[in-house]
Amino acid sequence: MKFCSSCGASVTLRIPDGDNRERYVCDECHTIHYQNPNIVAGCIAEWEGRILLCKRAIEPRYGLWTLPAGFMENGETAEQAALRETHEEAGARMEIAGLFGIFSIPHISQVYLLYRGKLCDGIYTPGMESLQCRLFDEQEIPWEKLAFPVMTEALERYYRLKNESNGFPLQRGDIIKPRPAD
Repeated sequence: MKFCSSCGASVTLRIPDGDNRERYVCDECHTIHYQNPNIVAGCIAEWEGRILLCKRAIEPRYGLWTLPAGFMENGETAEQAALRETHEEAGARMEIAGLFGIFSIPHISQVYLLYRGKLCDGIYTPGMESLQCRLFDEQEIPWEKLAFPVMTEALERYYRLKNESNGFPLQRGDIIKPRPAD
C-alpha cells in the first residue's frame, strides 16, 4: 500500500499508538488501514450420496478439482456467499443443512467456512470459473488432483464422519504451510 484510500496522501508502515503490530497509517489524516484475512465460503453439496466437485477454469490451480467456494462479498451472509458460489461455479441450487467446518490458513490470510447440504434437484452445470462439474462417490474422488489442501482436509473429515454415523460435529482446523526441508 502506498496511498491512503481516505485522502490520497502517502502511508507509512508502523505500529500505531495502542496497537501491537505494523499497519499502514496515513501521514496526513492518520487513518489506520487494517488488512484482515479473507473469508472463503463454500459447500459440500451432496446428491444421492455423491459429492459435487468443480474442475477449476481459473488460476490458481487451473484444471484441478475443488468444492464450490469463493470469497465472500460485502453485504452478504456466510451462508448466502456459500450458496452464491455454488450457483456461480456449478449452476447448482442447494439447501444448507449446517456449518460443517471452519478452517484457518494463516500463511495466505484466509478463513474457510464450509457448509454441508443437499442439492435441491441434482441439476448442475459448469459456470464461468469451472471447466467441468461432476458428482463423485467417495471412491471416485480425485484425491491427488484436488486443488487445495483445505479441500482434501475437509473431504477426508467429511467422509470419516459420514462413515461413523455419529452426525457432523463442527470441524475446526488449521492448514499450516509445511516448512522447507533443512
